[in-house]
Amino acid sequence: MLDDNPPAGPVPPAPPPGVPFGPPPTGTPVGAPPRYRPERPGLVLAGQMLAILGAVLLCFVAQLTLLGALKHERDQNSAYTALRADLANATAPVTGLADGRLLDSGTPVAIIEIPRLRLQEVVLEGTSARTLKSGPGHVRNTPLPGQSGTSVIYGRKAAYGGPFAEIDKLRRGDEIVITTGQGEHRYSVQGVRRANDKERTAAAADEGRLTLATADGSYFLPTDVIRVDAKLVSEVQAKTRQLPAFAVPDNEKAMVGDRSALVPIALWTLILVAAAVAAVYVRQRVGRWQAWVIGVPVVGAISLTLADQAAALLPNLM
Repeated sequence: MLDDNPPAGPVPPAPPPGVPFGPPPTGTPVGAPPRYRPERPGLVLAGQMLAILGAVLLCFVAQLTLLGALKHERDQNSAYTALRADLANATAPVTGLADGRLLDSGTPVAIIEIPRLRLQEVVLEGTSARTLKSGPGHVRNTPLPGQSGTSVIYGRKAAYGGPFAEIDKLRRGDEIVITTGQGEHRYSVQGVRRANDKERTAAAADEGRLTLATADGSYFLPTDVIRVDAKLVSEVQAKTRQLPAFAVPDNEKAMVGDRSALVPIALWTLILVAAAVAAVYVRQRVGRWQAWVIGVPVVGAISLTLADQAAALLPNLM
């Protein structure tokens, strides 16, 4: 049946596919396709590279905090297993030398326990930024804990688990227990010492002392070194051969980074740049989702490795 009320005027033609309904913008001919601003390759490339740079910085923060703490925990478990076996077999080191040469950096030498802080850590030989990622480190030219003289142990405040983050809370009389190849040694805390505080008198020939050191100031903005002094109250063990001061390399001194990381940093930076360029190429030539699927795991893994190497340049007590 025909419509008794036909439209008053002519019916406008339907718009061609791809053209939205509604009146066209002023100055646009009827039926003309919408104008799209063409992509600028330079801006797109810059945006993609900035996104990759942001991902690298995010990986760096994650490496210092969450991932660094996981690495610290894993390394501590491995070191504890190795040292426990050495203690059981009476082969744990009691000096900084092995077969006439320095112990390898990272060799487990002691277990430190601080009941007040609920802290138990394996102490490693050496104090470079790389070594302190895995736990507290013994300063090479000082006697091992339990022996006469002053033993010094460094530990991180914030990064990689921050095992010494709360040593400033120790008070006079608090107990520190350290186990080495010579047995169990007990110390009593004498006090906390900051940068400009007066140093304590040197230990007598038949006395044992202990100094714990970490960064002072904000967690990731260290200003100086804070120390905790303790006195050995258990039997003093005979001091083994003590190394001279020059036995401590520059990269193992307090608040110093490890410059040996510069070469691997340069290498991993080149690898990261190559991976980033490849990811951008895949995005432009193949597709966005393919670039995400391929690029994220590869660039992420390289970024985490680069961040771990770069962290070695930061102060070793941070």
